[in-house]
Amino acid sequence: MEYTINLIWDKEAGVWVATSEDVKGLVLESGSLDALIERVKIAIPELLELNQKNIHRANIYFKSERYEEVLV
Repeated sequence: MEYTINLIWDKEAGVWVATSEDVKGLVLESGSLDALIERVKIAIPELLELNQKNIHRANIYFKSERYEEVLV
């Protein structure tokens, strides 16, 4: 199975936030994108088990988005 994880920068809070329509209950945040990806990789199997998804392998597709304004 393939799962899409959205990683969005929350400028106001100063953290990256992970959510997914494919994985019920996934909402994580971290100040570091790399740390967030590692947390997601740990949480996915646990959440899939809680959601009674009987799978042995998951392909995770990470989509990141960050908006910055630059003065010129």
